[in-house]
Amino acid sequence: MLNVTKMSKAALLTNLAVRACICLGAMRSLLAVFFLCVPGVCAPVTPYVGAIGGIATLSADAGSQSSAQGLRLSSYSPRNGGALNIFAGAHLHDYFSLQLNYIWNRNDLVLNSSGSGSNTFYQQARTSSQHAGVLDFLIYFRKRSSWIRPYLGTGGGIIHLNSSAGRLISSGGTPVLPPSTFSSTRPVFRSHVGMDIRICRKLSFRYSFSEFIGKNDISKHLSPPAPRGLANFQNLFGFVMSF
Repeated sequence: MLNVTKMSKAALLTNLAVRACICLGAMRSLLAVFFLCVPGVCAPVTPYVGAIGGIATLSADAGSQSSAQGLRLSSYSPRNGGALNIFAGAHLHDYFSLQLNYIWNRNDLVLNSSGSGSNTFYQQARTSSQHAGVLDFLIYFRKRSSWIRPYLGTGGGIIHLNSSAGRLISSGGTPVLPPSTFSSTRPVFRSHVGMDIRICRKLSFRYSFSEFIGKNDISKHLSPPAPRGLANFQNLFGFVMSF
């Protein structure tokens, strides 16, 4: 019985080893066909740097909470602000690139809270800024030699939000105000589309529309808290320099 078990285990290991060899051989064959048949896959790596700036728009949010005393409502409304994206990357292929980004934006906010069963309310002006480090993967739809190159990008990283209280616009009763300053550091997902338009051999004009999606630490400090995540939309224009 022991010999049969040992033989069964040996046969199983042999079978697994054979299948692994077959899979590795198939992968090598597919890679060889890819490198031979896809034009431009062996194109030299081209590093680049750039800076683009423009307008950042934050998503708004609102919350509600019912109780025996009535209905409590809260919300915040953001204003458009400035944004800057400084980046460095490498064109790995005619159609694929990797890009490392530092992204900053600043927006003014107005936070509101009120209750139907009491005369307790507040309206507060605040500032909000975000700093993010993001690694992106870009897919281009035209070759490097094209004068106009649309692209689609996506990636992830870390974003730091900081908010500071400004003036108290109005208040009544004894409202629970947000902290004078609060901050958070969280993971974030970024997606963006855009195009590079070649001006000369080494210089291109870039337009980008991007969106950040992550946790909302502004909504968390409303009273009552609001449920939605924070979206950050950015329209950016600038230049890219290749080497």
